[in-house]
Amino acid sequence: MSKLAVLDDLLELYFQLNYHKNAQILQRLQDVQAWQKTRMQRTHAQHFAEKQNTLMAEYFLNRLYGGPDFDALAEQIARLTKYAHKAEKLIPDNAIKTGTSGVALAILAVQLDEQVAIQLLKDYHPNEALTDEMMRQAYLQLDQGEERLKQLSMLDELGKSLDKYMRSFVVYTAFKMCKGAAAKYRFDVMYDFMQDGFLAMKPLKSAEKFVKEFTAVERQIVAKVHAGDLNPFQ
Repeated sequence: MSKLAVLDDLLELYFQLNYHKNAQILQRLQDVQAWQKTRMQRTHAQHFAEKQNTLMAEYFLNRLYGGPDFDALAEQIARLTKYAHKAEKLIPDNAIKTGTSGVALAILAVQLDEQVAIQLLKDYHPNEALTDEMMRQAYLQLDQGEERLKQLSMLDELGKSLDKYMRSFVVYTAFKMCKGAAAKYRFDVMYDFMQDGFLAMKPLKSAEKFVKEFTAVERQIVAKVHAGDLNPFQ
């Protein structure tokens, strides 16, 4: 079986999301993603501001938690899986595994945030500006605790994989050699997705450490929400 086969299942799930066919859900999803980004920047301001962490913080906020280019990325991945036998000769195994983990995380983030968007449309006017209280109530209504913890566990595993597999000079050299082919065959968005990950890692002594500090705080927030804390995001 192709190592890229798992991407087919992920993309099928992604393209079945409701927002692709419903402009109102799309707008609310974008509102939720903007709120998430602002909330994370506020929550992790000190951690993100450390010089070595800034690029990885941007990668988290703009890539792994629902970036604007994800539709284009998904389309390029779908094309890539049609030529899996050729791609697997060019891309190192560990880069495929780690890249797949990153894609899975990005899709799960969109999936969970879309659920929040749909709940908000049920409970509030679609143009009402989001507040922390609206989001707290939506999280409680959906009871997403286990799924959000799963998301954080996947993120921890990605941090380990980045340190274990993606710091290799051989892997990075092989990856850079793919740049010309990526441009020629119009896989530039996908290449940039992975390239940004490599660049974000360079200043870090440990990607795993960065991720663990982030997920520890996020787990506290999940726990506060489901314990009934009225100000879990403060």
